[in-house]
Amino acid sequence: MPGEAEKRLVAQLLTLMDGLEARANLVVIAATNRPDAIDEALRRPGRFDREIVIGVPDENGRREIIGIHTRGMPLGDKVDLRELARTTHGFVGADIAALAREAAIDAVRRIMPRLDLDERTIPPEVLDDLYVSREDFISALKRIQPSAMREVMVQVPNVAWSDIGGVSGAVDKLKEGIELPMKNPEAFHRLGIRPAKGFLLYGPPGTGKTLLAKAVAKEAEANFISMKSSDLLSKWYGESEQQIARMFRRARAVAPCVVFIDEIDSLVPARGSGGNEPQVTGRVVNTILSEMDGLEELQSVVVIGATNRPMLVDPALLRPGRFDELVYVGPPDQTGREHILKIHTRDMPMAADVDLAKIANKTNRFTGADLEDIVRRAGLNALRRVGSGVSEVSAVDFEEAFDDSRATVTQKMEQEYEKMRGELKKRAAEVAPIGFIHEGMVSSTRDAKHE
Repeated sequence: MPGEAEKRLVAQLLTLMDGLEARANLVVIAATNRPDAIDEALRRPGRFDREIVIGVPDENGRREIIGIHTRGMPLGDKVDLRELARTTHGFVGADIAALAREAAIDAVRRIMPRLDLDERTIPPEVLDDLYVSREDFISALKRIQPSAMREVMVQVPNVAWSDIGGVSGAVDKLKEGIELPMKNPEAFHRLGIRPAKGFLLYGPPGTGKTLLAKAVAKEAEANFISMKSSDLLSKWYGESEQQIARMFRRARAVAPCVVFIDEIDSLVPARGSGGNEPQVTGRVVNTILSEMDGLEELQSVVVIGATNRPMLVDPALLRPGRFDELVYVGPPDQTGREHILKIHTRDMPMAADVDLAKIANKTNRFTGADLEDIVRRAGLNALRRVGSGVSEVSAVDFEEAFDDSRATVTQKMEQEYEKMRGELKKRAAEVAPIGFIHEGMVSSTRDAKHE
C-alpha cells in the first residue's frame, strides 16, 4: 500500500496535469517497466493520454539495432548481420549493444600480443588488421544473456533433425506444424488457415519425445522455453495459476516461441478423477485451457507437451484449438533402428565384422534409448576385454551387449498404445456423465469439510 507521502505526490501530479490551470506547449513523457504499479487515475485521457508499449524487438527490429551499433565498426567479410538477428532471440537493445561491445573487446584482445603498451601510438599495420570477425560475435553470444528470457532461458540444445532416427512421421508433423509456419507465415495467411497451437507427443518411454523437442528448439529458429511440472505447481493458493499465466505472458512477449512441458500428465490430469489435491489440478487445467484457447490469442506461440501416459491428460486439452496434433512416437522399425545405431556409432571405431543391419534386425521393439544402451555396453565390453589401449569395437562386444540388454517396450505395451491411438481423439468429444461429475463434486466437498 502506498504511504501518505506517495498519495500526496499523486494528487499534486493529477492537479498539475489536469487541473484548473491550462497547460500550453507542455508535454509530459514518463517511462516505466512496471505499468501496473502506476495509480489508475493517471492512466486516463487528459493525463497520460497514450500508452506506448515498447516490447522485445522482432528479427527485423534486431537487424536495425545491430546495424546501428555496428555502423562504425570494421567488420570482417563473413559477418552477416541478418544471421546475427536470427540468432539473438529475446535480445533487447541493451543486450545487442553489449553484444557489439563484447565482440569488439574480443577483436582488441586478439591483437593485444602485437601491441607495445609503452608506446602511445598503435602501428598502422596493426590497425589495418583490426576488425571484428564472425567468430568474435559467436564468442560474445556465449557471454550475453537475453534480458527478455532471463527467468526462463534455457541453453538451446545442439540437436538437429539429422540426429534423430526412427521417428520420421513425428519429424514431418513437427516440421509442418512448427518450422513451416514460423519460417513462412505468408503461406498460411494466403490460404486463410491458422497454424497448429499445440502438439502432444505420446508414446512408450525412451522413444525420443524429449529429443524431438530439443531438435525443434534448434531447427525452428525460435525462442525456446522448457518447463517442468515442478516449476509450475505450488502449494500456495493461486500461485500455480499465476506461474502458468506468467509463462504464457513471457512466451507472447518473445514470440515466435516454443513452450515445451515435459511429463504434462502430472500437470493437467483429467478433472474429476480424484487425487489428493483435486481443486489445485482443476484450477491449473482451467488456466491452461484459457491461455491456449481463450480471449487472448496465441500469436506465433506453440505448446509442445510430452507424456507416456496420454490417457491421464484432461480430454478438453485434446481437441482442436488446444493440442491440435496428437503425435504418436512409437518404437522404430528396422530401418529406423539401423539409422539410430549409425547415429550412436558414428564416433566409435568399429571392426570390419560389425554389421549394424544385422543388429537392427535382432533388436525388435528396442527404443532409441535401448539401442544407445547397447552401443554404450559394447564400448565398455571392448574396454574390459582389451584395456585402455583398445582401438576398435568388435562384433563380439556387441553380441555380449545384446545379451545384457532387453527391450523396454513389450508386445502388450505396444498393443495398448496402438489401442490408445484410436481412443484419444474420441475422448476429446466425450462428455463426462452427470453422475460422474456429481460424485466428483461431492468427494471434493467432503475433502474440503475434512480439511
